[in-house]
Amino acid sequence: MPSVLELIAAEKIPRLSASDHVALTLKKAIVDGTLAAGEVLRQDEIASHFHVSKIPVREALKHLEAKGLVTFLPHRGAVVASLSAAEIGEYMEIRAMLEARAARLSAPLIDEQAIASARQHLAAFALASDGGRWGELNWLFHSTLYVAAERPILLAEIRSLYNKVERYVRAPLSITTELPKTLHEHAEILDAFVRRDPDAAAELTRAHVLAAGASLVHYLNYHRSKGGNK
Repeated sequence: MPSVLELIAAEKIPRLSASDHVALTLKKAIVDGTLAAGEVLRQDEIASHFHVSKIPVREALKHLEAKGLVTFLPHRGAVVASLSAAEIGEYMEIRAMLEARAARLSAPLIDEQAIASARQHLAAFALASDGGRWGELNWLFHSTLYVAAERPILLAEIRSLYNKVERYVRAPLSITTELPKTLHEHAEILDAFVRRDPDAAAELTRAHVLAAGASLVHYLNYHRSKGGNK
């Protein structure tokens, strides 16, 4: 009789469904700016590109709509969602509240391994020169600090908010003064976790996200007033 391990080994590892593969690929293209806000997502072209029928494409677009990345408009169909500066500001305010809560719960419980991982992510963030890496490492830094809270639903909600605004956050980070400021704030947050100080971790996290939101809204308002397509 085969052992449990042999039975597990015999199981096929499930692959992504066609709709999941399409959704993940389109999500990456939207987040990194390859697909710009307002761009029409033609289902027949997408289906042809991925060599699938329109059914998984439609499912993928509905999935991205639920994440706030795609909008369905009358007479145009699916388009890449565009957020106003006010909407982005509100999302960042909500993020600040949720992340402060996650930080407060996690700080007294975080272990040394998570601290070390967060420190590595912070060092990599400082060396990165690509917007995609900034976004990825920023999420890894913060989420690593929150895991000890053991609040998977809270973390999923925070991740959802990241997904909605990440494509807009990258441009301000390229400004010379913004990146050092972000790094300094990250270092202060990490130090609060090292001290296992829930009050400081929560307040520094809240202030950091609110400041990032204010900078982002200012950046978008300025560039949109100049006719920039951001």
